[in-house]
Amino acid sequence: MVRIAGETLHVHFLGTAGALPSPQRNPSCVLIRRGSDTLLFDCGEGAQQQMMRARTGFTVDAIFVTHWHADHFLGIFGLVETLGFMGRTDPLPIYGPPWVSEFVDLVQKISGHTRGYSVTGHVLEHGSVVPFNGYTVRAFATYHGIPGLGYVLEEDERPGWFNRERAIALGIPPGPLFGRLQRGEVVRVVIDGVETEVRPADVLGEPRPGRKVVYTGDTRPIQHLPDAAGMIRDADLLIHDATFDDQESDRAREVLHSTAGEAGEAAAASNARMLALMHISSRYTSTVNHIRDAKRQYEGDVILPADLAVLEIPYRS
Repeated sequence: MVRIAGETLHVHFLGTAGALPSPQRNPSCVLIRRGSDTLLFDCGEGAQQQMMRARTGFTVDAIFVTHWHADHFLGIFGLVETLGFMGRTDPLPIYGPPWVSEFVDLVQKISGHTRGYSVTGHVLEHGSVVPFNGYTVRAFATYHGIPGLGYVLEEDERPGWFNRERAIALGIPPGPLFGRLQRGEVVRVVIDGVETEVRPADVLGEPRPGRKVVYTGDTRPIQHLPDAAGMIRDADLLIHDATFDDQESDRAREVLHSTAGEAGEAAAASNARMLALMHISSRYTSTVNHIRDAKRQYEGDVILPADLAVLEIPYRS
């Protein structure tokens, strides 16, 4: 069987701190590169320097903001200026919950005289879908005391496995027709003077799911958000708020964040394949307890990425 090569999917953890930065962690910023597309999810202060350190470049196709607490958007002002100095001409869309239009107005007032491109604001709500080539970003409502959204990046279904032997048996010669069938086209061949039609379903297996990354931003545990349950299920990577370890569960409830154990419960409840703990409070000099608390609730892989860590998301076998 022949497998079609897919697009790369890399997750760069540029900022993993809680509300206050620390010497080791910058405020929230996750960069996801899918093929040639680059998306930022939140953009805390210092994001530009982190992009330079990670050598991701500054080709940003869109920014998705989870909510309007300053540690999640202050980096946008400087980034917009830098993109202008670099000669950007394409519009920069910024997506987020209500107030995104007012935020973009502020950006325009602060930097409008130095830019040769436009910044556009797009209000999203629970269930909103932003389409891209080969994947979508879908918003879901979170619970953090102000309007907030998490985001699901999900690829389109991939074609099923290509049965090379079956195709040859049907009279398809190896070569360009193989590719056309894999792309979903019907092809015709002449066998013993008779034209025969071969459909993709004749040589392809069942469609295979694409990859899926869920980013919650700041929130109470998402397993308690029933409206989001279907959207977040079966993620290849769940990036969940884990501001506190379980010893600070009362504090987490008070300020509407999650503990690492609650993030583990969310990963287990949503059948995630990997859990990344995010938004770590600056009070912690060690995160051993975070990992321990999450693993008590979730049997899958748990990571607590350092700033500048990068993760490649593989296709499911």
